[in-house]
Amino acid sequence: MNILILGSGGRESAFAWKVAQSAHCDKLFIAPGNAGTTQYGTNVNIKVTDFEGIKALVLKEDINLVLVGPEEPLVKGVHDFFLADEQLKNIPVVGPQQEGAQLEGSKDFSKQFMERHNIPTAAYRTFTKDTLQDGLTYLATAGLPVVLKADGLAAGKGVLICLTLEEAQTELTAMLADAKFGEASSRVVVEQFLTGIELSVFVMTDGNSYKILPEAKDYKRIGEGDTGLNTGGMGSISPVPFADAAYMKKVEERVIIPTIEGLKKDGIPYKGFIFIGLMNSNGEPWVIEYNCRMGDPETESVMRRIDSDFVDLLLGVAEGNLNEKEIIISPKTAATVVMVAGGYPGEYLKNKVITGTENVRDSIVFHAGTSMDGNDVITTGGRVLAITTVQDDMFSALQQATADASRIYYDGMYFRKDIGFDLL
Repeated sequence: MNILILGSGGRESAFAWKVAQSAHCDKLFIAPGNAGTTQYGTNVNIKVTDFEGIKALVLKEDINLVLVGPEEPLVKGVHDFFLADEQLKNIPVVGPQQEGAQLEGSKDFSKQFMERHNIPTAAYRTFTKDTLQDGLTYLATAGLPVVLKADGLAAGKGVLICLTLEEAQTELTAMLADAKFGEASSRVVVEQFLTGIELSVFVMTDGNSYKILPEAKDYKRIGEGDTGLNTGGMGSISPVPFADAAYMKKVEERVIIPTIEGLKKDGIPYKGFIFIGLMNSNGEPWVIEYNCRMGDPETESVMRRIDSDFVDLLLGVAEGNLNEKEIIISPKTAATVVMVAGGYPGEYLKNKVITGTENVRDSIVFHAGTSMDGNDVITTGGRVLAITTVQDDMFSALQQATADASRIYYDGMYFRKDIGFDLL
């Protein structure tokens, strides 16, 4: 098969590494890819939202399967585009259609979905510019801290945790009246704050049956000890010690099954990944959010623990026979340490030459924000590299990934040295 992966980050690098190993894969293309994905296939400089460009590539290279990495093309309807096109409609796309992608594309849609199907989630209300006054009044009655979420996609920046009533009212006004996050905050979900430990659960589904992939925990804050600004993710660990068989049974019964059944009841076709962001609060799972794709940097850890043929699973999603496919999960621990650019998550340094990746001893270097400049690999994004290892136990994995990250250099480089230590 000829396979196309859409995307250019660490998640897509991990997908490319895994897909390239499959007996089903003849040729692999990544659009647009990065400096690291060239190890696994051919990069093609097409944006993930350039649907006509993607169509031309698919037809030219006789692509048999498309794996969508990021959320933006899914929310904008890349799967629907394929289904509506005579030349593309029989080429399977792994990733939900536009309606299913609303689980991530609209926080209000996903909260209504959870409420309708009795899926445990925090209490909430949704407000618009026209109901701003009601929102300000509601905040005065809501407990603190309180969470404000822009309804639409805001590149991971649309969630605010407000500690005081004054802050909450100021931010709600900024989001609704002053369009702080543009169109994404034309609606704002005001949500009860949940305490506990976060957990990322990943499910593949063909719309009927499902497979649960390895769970992971990611680390969002820039600073060690989970301090400082939120980022796209500074590292991840899989498995997660508290997510034992008993806990995951609760997750499956209370969240996963009602989600799959809810999509069916609502008549929403769904072929792809569901990323369930959970809060483990006193041993009980609460859903914080859904995403319509795999997480990043969790994918880097998750892919390294799947020992079976990943393309076989993708075909199960595409062909509707996922229940017949085998998933083999390694009992070992995967750890990912993300190396970021100086200044990230604010204004960050770019175009810095990366050296030392050849010195890495027992990890895979998944590229994220990189590109080629002649023979040099340079930094182009905020998150630059994801250093991922698999070891027999968590301590060894964390130690190895951290040591290997230290062997790489570029001007302004930074990474957290405490990923996963809260779980030891």
